[in-house]
Amino acid sequence: MEEKLNLNQLLQKPIAMMTGEELCFLITKSMENTEVATPQMASKGNYYGIEGIARVFGCSVPTANRIKKSGIIDKAITQIGRKIVVDADLALSLAKEAGGIHIKE
Repeated sequence: MEEKLNLNQLLQKPIAMMTGEELCFLITKSMENTEVATPQMASKGNYYGIEGIARVFGCSVPTANRIKKSGIIDKAITQIGRKIVVDADLALSLAKEAGGIHIKE
């Protein structure tokens, strides 16, 4: 409980008036909260179109188009006419196996 009080007090205190220890404590607490706020997703599901590939790999649409044309993730793509469905989990695992695509995690 005392830690919460100190944290709330430090959040109200100007940085110029903090000691090094107080600033380090505040930064550490901020980092802990940031790490907890990013949960791991178990399954990414399906995405649609070139924009879906871009979302899966965290890249631009032209880069997603190059990834699709490379053939590395062909097993993860189902295409009927112009409709593209991408299995995100399979696409990511194929890209990791190939090693040619750098994936942001």
